[in-house]
Formats: sequence, structure tokens, C-alpha cells
Amino acid sequence: MPDPVESPYQRIAGALRERIRSGELAPGDRVPSTRAIVREWGVAMVTAAKALGVLQQEGLVEAHPGMGTVVRAGEHIREPRRTGGRRQTLTRGRIVAEAIAIADAEGLDALSMRRLATALDVGPMTLYRHVAGKDELVYAMVRELMAAHPLPAAGPGPWRAALELVCRLQWRIYRAHHWLAGLMSTTRPMLAPEAMAHSEWVLRALHGVGLPAEEVAREALTLPAFVRGMALSMAAEVEAERETGMTNSEWWQAIGGEVQQLLGSGAFPYLAHMPDGIVDDLDGQFEHGLARHLDGLQARLEAVP
Repeated sequence: MPDPVESPYQRIAGALRERIRSGELAPGDRVPSTRAIVREWGVAMVTAAKALGVLQQEGLVEAHPGMGTVVRAGEHIREPRRTGGRRQTLTRGRIVAEAIAIADAEGLDALSMRRLATALDVGPMTLYRHVAGKDELVYAMVRELMAAHPLPAAGPGPWRAALELVCRLQWRIYRAHHWLAGLMSTTRPMLAPEAMAHSEWVLRALHGVGLPAEEVAREALTLPAFVRGMALSMAAEVEAERETGMTNSEWWQAIGGEVQQLLGSGAFPYLAHMPDGIVDDLDGQFEHGLARHLDGLQARLEAVP
């Protein structure tokens, strides 16, 4: 019989844990979403999310954007990678690559030196022979990602094409590594040469177009801030999906009754006629915002005497 002291989310987590360990839910299988748990156990959405959170903390499941929450390949962590039956040589590059993989799959908060050591199948203190700590590790991760997506060596070219190129490149990087946007700042920037090259690119693209130096400098700050703002919205969506096990479409379906009640009240006539699919089309929102910003900049340049 269930322990009467156990809270509902603990009982649900225990039941799902048993399904995983018994093999009913195999590695790679999708575990019930929060909405499915609500239906099966008759609990609130927050209780369902908390139950899945317990399993994530235990390392039994992991969230994948577009897939939901699935059972991990191993009971607690990924199988350590081996080559020819022997442990791979530990290098700084391998450490950074594994750290990026953990942050991509679980978020930057899940990354710790102990978690990283476990994934690499080494003792935690071994890592400190290669990196001084998490701050140095994160700095190396940022540099690695920016270096892996370099700007063309040929130079900016026409100003509008150059700005579109650098903004879309940043968007692609953030899209692939959602945690990265939270580390980038225009007011207290990380002094990573590979990231600084993006600012240099914008300044070069706008050099000599006729704008005062102050306006050019503001553009070099405003454009990456726009891309980062969109990326933070995307990162928040990824985190919400990880926590709830629900895709954006599933979430909207779950609250559909409440939405219809509000929109049907007549208090929001313009919201009621919003086209479907606009809210969760972050790529479309990014392209719209970028185009309108550059349209405005073009109009400003045409007005320069």
C-alpha cells in the first residue's frame, strides 16, 4: 500500500520509477506528459510537473525539445563512451564538448563539475587539471561554440546583407544551444574574442554609411540585444517544455477552455482574431523583427544628408 505520508507527486514519481526499472518504459520511450498524468491520477498540473521533476533530478528521464520527456539510455546517466574497450584520454576539448552536451540536454543549471565528472567517468578532481572551475569551463564553452560558427573571412559586404548574416548566425547558435543567450550581455559582455568579432563585424558593416559614430555604436548594441531577447523567449519555452513535459501545442490545448472563455467575453476583440500559429512561430517573429528593424535603419540612412 502507498505510504500515507507520501505526497501525491512522490507517489506518482514512484509509480513511474517502477515502470522504468521494470522495463515497461524502455530507454528512449516517452514517459506520460503532465497532461496525461493529470488525467490518469486526477491531480493538478503543478503536481504532475513536480513528479516529472523528481525523475529528472534522479537522472531517470530527460526532456527533449519537440519530443517531451523520455527515459534515459542508462538508469542514471549516459553510458560512458569507450574506444576499443579502453577509456578515452581526458582532454580539455573533450571536457568542454561533454559540458556543452549536458547543457544542451538539461540546461546550464544542471551542469556541475561533479555531474560532468560522472558523465566522463572520471573523478571530479581530475577535471581541475584541465579547468580551474565552472566559470572557466563556461567561458571555454562559449568560445568553443562561437568559434564553431565563424563569420566569413571575406568581410561584411553591403551593410544590410552583412547585418542579416550576423543576426541570423547568432539566432542559429542560440537555437542550437538555448542556454547560451542567458550568458551573453551587451552591458557586461564576456570578453570572448570569438563573440567580440560579431560586434566588430557590425561596426565594420556600418562604417562609412553616413551615420554619426554614436548611432553606429548604438546599432552594434541594439541588434545583438534584439536577437538575444528573442533567444531568451525561445530558451524559456525550452525550459517550460522540460519542466512540464508538454510541447507548446499541447500546452495551448490544455488551457484551450480558459482561452476560449476569455476571448469569448468580448473584452479582447483584437486578440480573438489573432491568426493561429503566430504565437509559437519564434523563427517567424525573429525574421519579422529583424526585417522591420533594418527597414527603419534603411529609411534613416536615406534621410542622412
